[in-house]
Amino acid sequence: MSEKRNVVKMNRGLHLNVGVVVFVIIIIYIGFNLFSYFTSDTVSEYEVGQGTIATNHIYHGLILRDETVVYAGQSGYINYYVKNASKASVNDIIYSIDTNGSLSKQITSAVSDGKNLDREVLDEISSKIDLFRNPYDPNTFSTVSSFKNEINAQLSQSLSINALSSLKDDVKSAMENNTFYKKKSESPGIIVYYTDGYENITTDNFTADSFKMTNYNKNTLENQSQVSAGDPAYKRVNSEIWNLLLPVSSDLVKQLKDSEYVKVRFCKDDFTVTVPFSVLKKKGNYYLNLTIRTAMIRYVNDRFVDVELVVSEKTGLKIPNSAIVKKEFYAVPKNVFTKGADSSDPGLMIETSPGNTDSVRLVQPTIYYENKDSYYIDDESVTTGDVAVKPDSSSTYTIGSDVDKLTGVYNINKGYAVFKRIDILTQNSKYTIIDTGTDYGVALYDHIALDGSKLKEDQLVVK
Repeated sequence: MSEKRNVVKMNRGLHLNVGVVVFVIIIIYIGFNLFSYFTSDTVSEYEVGQGTIATNHIYHGLILRDETVVYAGQSGYINYYVKNASKASVNDIIYSIDTNGSLSKQITSAVSDGKNLDREVLDEISSKIDLFRNPYDPNTFSTVSSFKNEINAQLSQSLSINALSSLKDDVKSAMENNTFYKKKSESPGIIVYYTDGYENITTDNFTADSFKMTNYNKNTLENQSQVSAGDPAYKRVNSEIWNLLLPVSSDLVKQLKDSEYVKVRFCKDDFTVTVPFSVLKKKGNYYLNLTIRTAMIRYVNDRFVDVELVVSEKTGLKIPNSAIVKKEFYAVPKNVFTKGADSSDPGLMIETSPGNTDSVRLVQPTIYYENKDSYYIDDESVTTGDVAVKPDSSSTYTIGSDVDKLTGVYNINKGYAVFKRIDILTQNSKYTIIDTGTDYGVALYDHIALDGSKLKEDQLVVK
């Protein structure tokens, strides 16, 4: 006998394979990132480094020194024995005058003949050439001319002195006959061979016209072969201390009012020195009087120089101006924040039901900045109109009551944009120097967006 059985089909339901689900999620994530990569603009990055920006001003300055022009006592042919811009002691022979020209001609002839140079002078000149040649830079070819003139002057000086010594019997005879005169320095100083009419100008009697170069005339003495009695023979600078006068604006005077020293860079050769100064006022115009105690010989042949005043110099983290953005934040009072959820980070108790202070959720927003009274947060975890309950109180605070803008950059170290506040110390047309160690700020070697205007908070970055 056959037994009939009823077959009941059971509804097994939908069973998902966990591996398949994970695989689908990964595919979606990869697809989203590929889509973002191909549709996003490429972001150029900049590595934050250390840097300095100086606020500089360039001025045309007037050099004043303690100068004495020495005049020839007789007429005749002149020969020099001290090279230009070199030191002379008391009783050093500076020049000679030959009234009839016979001895002068022999001395001049000897100067053109290098056979009379002694070994000591040749060794000294050879050493100078080596010192000049080793660090020589072809980009500074102008220094060759100056070096050549210096060597020529030294050779001429040495040969002239040798000639004077070799002709000592003739010289003695001529001096006894009052036809030859050796002129010695009456005081120690720096010997130069030019006059320009500025020798008697001081920091007391200068005028605005003293800075005009239209009528400036420099009279070179070194190349003259004959002089008349009363003509300038040479000039002696009596002191290593000199003054540099700069016509400046009243604004610069205000900037320097609390300073006693200023940093000066000479544009001619990049020499830099920090010197004391005073402010002079004449007929409504301001002048900076720099007192300099070094490098006088360096500029002894100059009356006017261009200099750069480094008025302020700031060092810190250097970033491009294009990276800087402003972003709006909620400025929430600190007394609204609490701590909880096993964390020491500040949090907000946000009402989940309007008007019900007993129903709240804890939110711990990202802090972008804090001052004495407030934390600055964005709209990532709260929105305008959210109500925060103050801790241990039924009082509330409405998010969005106080807003403020912060200046900063977008940090892209982790592949997405994170706003970081900056403290600006100084800036020029291209770069900004920001303070180091700023709370919630950027650090040395951080990578930031070169153009901050192209990014928003949490935006993925395609480099």
